[in-house]
Amino acid sequence: MGEYGHLPLFETKVAKGRLLFRCYAASVFVGIIFIWVYRVVHFPPAGSQLLRIWAWMGLFLSELWFSFYWFLTQIVKWSPIYRHTFKDRLSQRYEEVLPGVDIFVCTADPRIEPPIMVINTVLSVMAYNYPSQNLSVYLSDDGGSDLTFYALLEASRFSKHWLPFCRKFRLEPRSPAAYFSTNHELHDSNPLMAQEWLSMKALYEDMRNRIESTTRMGRISEEIRKEHKGFLEWNSASTHHDHHSIVQILIDGGDPKAVDSEGQPLPTLVYLSREKRPQYHHNFKAGSMNALIRVSSKISNGSIILNVDCDMYSNNSESVRDSLCFLMDDEKGHEFAFVQFPQCYNNLTRNDLYGTCFRVIYEVELPGFDSNGGPCYIGSGCFHRRDALCGMKYNKEYQKEWRRENEKMGRESASVLEESCKVLASCSYEENTQWGKEMGLKYDCAVEDIITGFSIKCRGWKSIYFNPERKGFLGVAPTTLLQSLVQHKRWSEGHLQALFCLAMLYYVAVPSLCFLGGISLFPEIRSLWVLPFAYVFIAKHAYSLGEFLWFDGTIQGWWNDQRIWMFRRTTAYFFAFLDTTLRILGFAETTFAVTAKVCDEDVSQRYEQEVMEFGSPSPLLTILATLAMVNLFSFAAFVKRVIVDIPIKAVESLALQFILCGLLVFINLPVYQGLFFRKDKGAMPASLTYKSVFLALLACSIAMY
Repeated sequence: MGEYGHLPLFETKVAKGRLLFRCYAASVFVGIIFIWVYRVVHFPPAGSQLLRIWAWMGLFLSELWFSFYWFLTQIVKWSPIYRHTFKDRLSQRYEEVLPGVDIFVCTADPRIEPPIMVINTVLSVMAYNYPSQNLSVYLSDDGGSDLTFYALLEASRFSKHWLPFCRKFRLEPRSPAAYFSTNHELHDSNPLMAQEWLSMKALYEDMRNRIESTTRMGRISEEIRKEHKGFLEWNSASTHHDHHSIVQILIDGGDPKAVDSEGQPLPTLVYLSREKRPQYHHNFKAGSMNALIRVSSKISNGSIILNVDCDMYSNNSESVRDSLCFLMDDEKGHEFAFVQFPQCYNNLTRNDLYGTCFRVIYEVELPGFDSNGGPCYIGSGCFHRRDALCGMKYNKEYQKEWRRENEKMGRESASVLEESCKVLASCSYEENTQWGKEMGLKYDCAVEDIITGFSIKCRGWKSIYFNPERKGFLGVAPTTLLQSLVQHKRWSEGHLQALFCLAMLYYVAVPSLCFLGGISLFPEIRSLWVLPFAYVFIAKHAYSLGEFLWFDGTIQGWWNDQRIWMFRRTTAYFFAFLDTTLRILGFAETTFAVTAKVCDEDVSQRYEQEVMEFGSPSPLLTILATLAMVNLFSFAAFVKRVIVDIPIKAVESLALQFILCGLLVFINLPVYQGLFFRKDKGAMPASLTYKSVFLALLACSIAMY
């Protein structure tokens, strides 16, 4: 211990080469100021057309908002930092007193979150390179499904073979499905591994077939029900929204008999389905997490809590030790409440069709937040200090006594714990308490993670963003446009991003409609005032493209990213803004939409071919298609008028609007294909096509006359 006794467990490096970025940002800021000056100096004089005055004012306000948002992002990017951990020092100093880690896996509906996917995530976190006796894994099943319980029961049996296999051959990743899908061939150079590989794959396939066949049946057979007492918790009166608390300890880590096939201890494994009653609001994922915090405090009470979504399997078996390098550091560790890993995905297409990767956000913006007190909590892949999550305020004198915390005390038997924990997961337990207010995750907001992270920071804590070379967690990205937009609608409720929708909607629709009426909103093409508009546009997008390519993106991927951000801001963020406004005014309640993790084979095939999937009708797609048609009609009408009779002077005054409209038409090409040219099931529904064409014609007619 002497060699590492006083050395830090992590190091921080400031990003190099930021001078070019700062010069770029300063020059763009100068260009933005010139745009503001143009808008003020050339404000339509009194007596001008009323529509032009209002359109000009709206455009100026939109540009002010774009500028404000751009300014915020530049501040974040100004000085990003990157972290590196020293796990060898952690082992030398703390291996004998490593803290207990409670891992929460949350699922809500076995129909859209298949049990086989859920238990692959569970197995991946059970197999961390960490003392098993200090690991406890909790599965929260908000669907209250005996199918999910059965899958977890199968996983508890399989883990006795899987965990030794992972340890012996140091596998990565440790999700069986992910491992066998990326390692199709045997390791001929290691005959012993080849033999065990075949045996383990056969065991996994047998388990997978049993789980999937039972899931397809939709019920548990009487033969299976006899295998475990836990099935007695389900009866004919139990439903998804009306059932009592269910707590089942499938593996009791405190039991000396709970060992794997090599005689090594197994992690504790617990199934929880909190009580649901129609007369009680269950507060969605936040309520589920708070129930997990209480139940785990009774069973294992680990001082560190990791929560992951059920599709976010562990891709790096060292993630627990990485996070502890921050939380247990002698000098700085006491300042940090949580360590946030990025949410990455294993099913992205080469050019990231729906812009799910957040390449620049994860590589630049979150490291920028890290240099200013740390990132927000983003809902999954986050290691929390239990004390901070439960409401403790930061204190400079706070020091966790890891040695004392690690001393195991005698506790009740598994059967007694199961019964006592049911009360902690009951509907009425939180009445007249601080749960959801000052303790645990916050209620009454769809983005409970962001608000919870803010509240923790308001209590004085800092956080850490850690993005290791081998990603900590990999999940399932949406494979249809509608899934992606619905997901972002939920994520953006209550965010500053939601306000972006008004400015973007205005810029996408109003200049094109004014274009039809011959109303100029930009400088003439020969005017010097064109230069700041051109420079800001070209510089911003050129830097954005360079930044995207620097972080291993592609040109087509960048273009897809630009398109999807426009789609989100004009649809998902707009509806998020409406929902948030209605909720504040008391006309709506908080809702929570679970993103489907399964898709049809033909949908999957089109996704792999990077063909945009529209599918079912939705108000989100109606707005998207209507805006696309407005710009197409405006562009076509102007081309016709140029050819027929419009004066050259008018062309010059409307040239920038023509370029803007043309860019919007170009970026919407996949929408036009879905509306008119595609015949597959992923095309826009005919009813939506008729509706969007009608609404676009109506808007254009009003603008012209």
